[in-house]
Amino acid sequence: MQHHARPDKPSRLFDRGAEWDALSAFVSRPLPHAMLGIVSGRRRMGKTYLLRALVEQCGGFYFGATAGTDAESLRQFSAALAEHQGSPVPFSFATWDDAISYLFGLAVPGRADSPFLVVVDEFPYLAKVAPELPSLIQRVIDRYQVEESGMRLLLCGSAMSVMGGLLASTAPLRGRAQLELVVRPFGYRAAADFWSVADDPALAARLHAVVGGTPAYRRQFLADDVPAGLGDFDDWVCRTVLSPFSPLFREARYLLAEEADIRDTALYHSVLAAVAQGNATRGGIAGYIGRKSVDISHPLNVLEDSHLLAREADIFRAGKSQYRITEPLINFYEAVMRPAWARLESGQAAEVWGQSAERFAAQVAGPHFEAVCREYVLGPGRSLLSTSLGEVGSGVVADPKARRQIEIDVAVVEPGSGASRPSVALLGEAKWGTVMGVNHLERLGRARDLLAGRGTDTTRCGLACFSGVGFSDALRAEAERGGVLLIGLDELYGRAMPTALLP
Repeated sequence: MQHHARPDKPSRLFDRGAEWDALSAFVSRPLPHAMLGIVSGRRRMGKTYLLRALVEQCGGFYFGATAGTDAESLRQFSAALAEHQGSPVPFSFATWDDAISYLFGLAVPGRADSPFLVVVDEFPYLAKVAPELPSLIQRVIDRYQVEESGMRLLLCGSAMSVMGGLLASTAPLRGRAQLELVVRPFGYRAAADFWSVADDPALAARLHAVVGGTPAYRRQFLADDVPAGLGDFDDWVCRTVLSPFSPLFREARYLLAEEADIRDTALYHSVLAAVAQGNATRGGIAGYIGRKSVDISHPLNVLEDSHLLAREADIFRAGKSQYRITEPLINFYEAVMRPAWARLESGQAAEVWGQSAERFAAQVAGPHFEAVCREYVLGPGRSLLSTSLGEVGSGVVADPKARRQIEIDVAVVEPGSGASRPSVALLGEAKWGTVMGVNHLERLGRARDLLAGRGTDTTRCGLACFSGVGFSDALRAEAERGGVLLIGLDELYGRAMPTALLP
């Protein structure tokens, strides 16, 4: 089989270097057998843009499915394939079995350029009306694992629960895929570059707390309406997200409605609202919406499968976990917009936003800032630690003597195995709207002592304070003595180095 050079990433594709490398390696791998890849990711992440660019660079066949009946979908697929083959008349396949067999026949050595890339976008639309498709693909893939084939088939979709199910335990395609790629939102630093606000970290942090790292929101939704500066942020929120004439206004509702497994959207919105209000445990969510814990298992599972909710384990307490909304726009909608929906619909954006400052800080910007701080430690901040190992998370350290719980927003913990005991490399606290002082540092020091008393190795544990608004002089003086990191927005966004390295 001929070896193809890997295609270069087009300059118009922002970021996505790792995704492009994975896709181009998949296409150009010189294996003489059929290969299958699954590409998923929530809507608006730019999956189609990415895959169309790949087909442009490599050649191949791209088909974007739409919602339709089985017969219509098969007719559209046949017509697209005929056009790709340059046939003057549309193909007429009686069944999907015929269509898939013909498609794979095109990738037999000698029939076409080898490898032959095929992208079927929005595959869940097809699987819904033709549930036999995964089995048909499995059968033909198995055949061309023995016989020679240049087929490189990518199935792509946004319905996360459907795409995740394609490779699940008893699914026909389990064990058949050589690539499983989830296209995620941009990280907070890439998002700041994408929105052209990287030189203003205070604005970048607020913007990311509202729209996150979803690429489509800037170009397709807002036609490049970017806040002109921090002073324009309030006006920007009112004219975009909170305006009933803006496509972003109803986007959070649509994101939920588009998930295949969600029937009773009211219940799901209640679950998300509970989390947005700070009820992050299973019991807290159930209590908030007036249901039993057991009754909310299904909605919690569906929201997790849809990548709208993440369950994050308490890094210090086995069996305890909290839920976090992963999509900032949904969190913003549940915390700020939903409680004032009728007023927003009647055009009172400025008044509603004017009264939402406290709620935005406590329920949106604060929790979001904590998540960004963890992302920092997982990525660019990892070089500040004495170890590259360890899990990054958050958790609670109980202080029985003082009868309180110390919340740790950012922790790096190595669980320990065999003879080695668990160790902690970092304990950090994050405050979005508070100038941090020595009292915050003392609380972290107390947590470190408590963990050491329980047998955790804290000999190389540094302490870190993350603040959106700065640090007191006394805390700065303390940090200069060493062992303490002070990380503000400039450090988070790479515009300054943290004040001290950890032990």
